[in-house]
Amino acid sequence: MGSGELGVPSLKRLGAASGISLVGAVTQPDRPQGRHRHLAPTPLGKAALELGLPVWKPDNVNTPESLEWLRGLNLDLLVVASYGQLLREPLLNLPRFGCLNLHASLLPKYRGAAPVQAAILAGDGETGVSFMKLDKGLDTGPVYEMVRMPLAGTETGAGLEEALAELAAGDVCACIHRICCEGLAPQPQQATGISLTRKLKKEHGRIDWRQSSPELLRHVRAYHPWPGSWFDLPTAHGPRRMLVTAAEAFQGEMPGSTAPGEVVQADAHGWAVACGCGSGLRLVRVVPGGQREMDSAEFLRGCPVPVGIRLDGEQTTFEKVISARNETNSH
Repeated sequence: MGSGELGVPSLKRLGAASGISLVGAVTQPDRPQGRHRHLAPTPLGKAALELGLPVWKPDNVNTPESLEWLRGLNLDLLVVASYGQLLREPLLNLPRFGCLNLHASLLPKYRGAAPVQAAILAGDGETGVSFMKLDKGLDTGPVYEMVRMPLAGTETGAGLEEALAELAAGDVCACIHRICCEGLAPQPQQATGISLTRKLKKEHGRIDWRQSSPELLRHVRAYHPWPGSWFDLPTAHGPRRMLVTAAEAFQGEMPGSTAPGEVVQADAHGWAVACGCGSGLRLVRVVPGGQREMDSAEFLRGCPVPVGIRLDGEQTTFEKVISARNETNSH
C-alpha cells in the first residue's frame, strides 16, 4: 500500500522474493499530470501494474467496500509506504500480523508527511528507515527495527528519498520474515525527541531571505524538486516567479547596510543576494516561470537585474524597479 516513489523498490523486491506471496496493491486514485493534465497512476500504482498485480485505487481506503476487497486477499501482512491516507482501526486489525509501515526517518524524529525534507533542513548527520507497526496515531506505533545511513550534506529531497527507498528495500523481506516466522516483537518509541512534520505545500518553498545562507542552501536542496525554492522577481511587467535549483554561499564581503533579499551582484560573474546574519547566497541555476532551467548568467543576459533591488516583496512596482536601475547606473 503506497503512492510515492518510496515504496517502489520494496514492492519490486517483495514481488521477486521466494517465500512471499504478493497478492495485490493499494494506491491513491489516478491524478491529472503534465501539461495536458492527462490522468496518470501513482509511481507505486504504475509499478504494481507492471508486476501484473491486482490494484485497488479507492478515494477512501477505510470504506466497507475497501475493507471487503482487502479481506478477500486473506492477508498475513500489509506493507505501507508513503500511502497518503490514514488507516482506521478496522483496517489496521485486518491482516494477521497487522500493518508494517516503512517510514523514512529514525522515529520518533520526524513523524508525519515530510521526514525526508525535514532531515535535510535540519542539517542532520544521519537518517534512516523505521520498520514500525501501524497504530491509530500518526506514526506513533512501536518499532520493529531501524536501518541507518549517514548524510553527506549534499543530498536533495528527491535523491535522499531514492536512497532511503533502496535502503528500505534491502531489508524489507528479512524484516517480514523475522516478524511472521521468528516472532519479532516491536518496541515502543522513545518518549523523548519527538517531532512532527506536515504535508508540504507550494508556499513552503518561498525563500525567506532573512535566513542565513547555510539555512537557505539546505532549503534549496530539501525542496528539490517539490515544492521548489522560489521567489518573485520584480520586473517592469510585474512579479516574475523564479525557481532556484542550485545555489552556493557568496564568498564576497557584504556591505553593512545591505538588507536581506537585496541583490548585491547581478552580472556575467554571478547573481548574489544578501541573506540573514550578514551572509549571502549565489544563485547558480534558476528556472524562470514558464521556461527551462538555465545558468543564472544566461538568465541575466536576457533579463538584467539591477543591483540594489529587493527580492523580499518590498519592491514590486514598475517605478521602484526603474528607480533601482537608475541608481545602479549612476554609480
